[in-house]
Amino acid sequence: MSVSAQRLLEELQIFDVDCEAGLTDKLVELCILYGQNEEGMVAELIAFCTSKQKVGLTSETLNSFEHECLSKKLSRAPQDGGHAGARDIVSIQELIEVEEEEESLLNSYATPSKGSQKRAITTPETPLTKRTMSTRSPHQLLSPSSFSPSATPSQKYSSRNNRGEVVISFGSAQGVSWSGRGRASNISLKVLGCPESLTGSYKSMFQKLPDIRDVLTCKIEELGSELKEHYKIEAFTPVLVPAQEPVILLGQIGCDTNGKLNSKSVILEGDREHSSGAQIPVDLSELKEYSLFPGQVVIMEGINTTGRKLVATRLYEGLPLPFYQPTEEDGDFEQNVVLVACGPYTTSDSITYDPLLDLIAIINRDQPDVCILFGPFLDAKHEQVENCLLTSPFEDIFKQCLRTIIEGTRSSGSHLVFVPSVRDVHCEPVYPQPPFSYSDLAREDRKRVHFVSEPCNLSINGVIFGLTSTDLLFHMGAEEISSASGTSDRLSRILKHILTQRSYYPLYPPQEDMAIDYENFYIYAQLPITPDILIIPSELKYFVKDVLGCVCVNPGRLTKGQVGGTFGRLFLRRQQAVGGERRQSPCTAAQVVRI
Repeated sequence: MSVSAQRLLEELQIFDVDCEAGLTDKLVELCILYGQNEEGMVAELIAFCTSKQKVGLTSETLNSFEHECLSKKLSRAPQDGGHAGARDIVSIQELIEVEEEEESLLNSYATPSKGSQKRAITTPETPLTKRTMSTRSPHQLLSPSSFSPSATPSQKYSSRNNRGEVVISFGSAQGVSWSGRGRASNISLKVLGCPESLTGSYKSMFQKLPDIRDVLTCKIEELGSELKEHYKIEAFTPVLVPAQEPVILLGQIGCDTNGKLNSKSVILEGDREHSSGAQIPVDLSELKEYSLFPGQVVIMEGINTTGRKLVATRLYEGLPLPFYQPTEEDGDFEQNVVLVACGPYTTSDSITYDPLLDLIAIINRDQPDVCILFGPFLDAKHEQVENCLLTSPFEDIFKQCLRTIIEGTRSSGSHLVFVPSVRDVHCEPVYPQPPFSYSDLAREDRKRVHFVSEPCNLSINGVIFGLTSTDLLFHMGAEEISSASGTSDRLSRILKHILTQRSYYPLYPPQEDMAIDYENFYIYAQLPITPDILIIPSELKYFVKDVLGCVCVNPGRLTKGQVGGTFGRLFLRRQQAVGGERRQSPCTAAQVVRI
């Protein structure tokens, strides 16, 4: 079809709208692209500008007009040639909804017949779109074929025969009902900051080495002050000052080489106030028991006769922070069931998200009060992501995945908590990580869907959860060295370090793939209190342990390579300590279950 630029200008003059030459060419292009004549295009443009209260014609206005008006109209129009082309199931469902709305509008002007009625009568309280959305199957919501040319299900995952198997139990799990109350439960969720929580993105990659040094120095001085007061130490000695009698030194563990820490390469980096940051090698031969890792803040007692080497004779134990004391604002609760799961949510040989759909089915069946879901939701280490085989943008796939979880679990009424991961390919891999940004959240879901940062301190009815998706156990396990007279559990030692170092990532220097912004790390990645429950997913084997009164849970990952993995569930019941009794954990039972 031929379109005249002069005719477009004449139509615009009728409405007293001036148009530049460049914008006229753009209008001609839009007429051809969307099959409109000059009169119809100008009429729709003026109607759009009037409804949006836009004054004047600019390139930005034209772009908004094309995106919000023309493109939507084209998507609703039937395709020529009788073939609709390849559509994913989500777009087909949306077209069905549009047709239902248009037919419903037409029926409202007609007299209904006495025969059978195809669709239920709708009212403002129960609009059609909400009804159809809430009953839509998760399998309809997620269409892997729309973003992957090879979306075939994983054979190994489909053929597993151990689904639902409980692999580990903690506490009095026997006889516990793992079904929550869904919508009937009264849940109070809030994020605890130290002093504030991370709520938005920030500029990274601008830190200077002196700023990092300041953060590490503050950490040494703060922990040193607490330990000094607890152990009633009079004063610390500078690390390079020779002394014939035993001395007490404050500092941070380091390694004298670029390799892995070992018993012969340990150095103590003194604090700024007493030692001006000086370093001294440490001889551990006189210590019967120790557990050390790079970045650990310690107080050591020993002999330093030459000022060139410390022969350590005692290592002072670290101290955890106190537990949170619930207030009246936190309310009271009889019991709550919390489900925890960590990505990847698809097997390494497929992108069909079958494990995620199975998890949604479990959530709808058991209706836990709260579901805590850790990333990665689209794993940067997935084969199809690494080889650039996906046909849709990462952000779009993530939103489709998120939409599937939110709408697919709507009938359960469970609260959803989303924790990001540095392995989420659509996010900046910086630590600490801001919450996910998701602007398409429906109004009915806003009270039950929560996006938090990584790491995060979360209060669920006054029970404090420490949440982190970073595999700190794996990172620290590769660097820690230890010596013990009896049997010693490595994972318990690492968990104890996390609680006594009061940090979600006390390792320094960090692992190579960790990009840490230390100024924000100091604000957002510290433990303000000892959590009642620490959820710390890892590639290492799943476990549930009580460490220093804190229940530490590694639920495993929902998938392990090509096979199914595990998820965790916790049963909470607040128990009041009577008299001088020892504090009792609110987590009375926990299980790790195969998907």
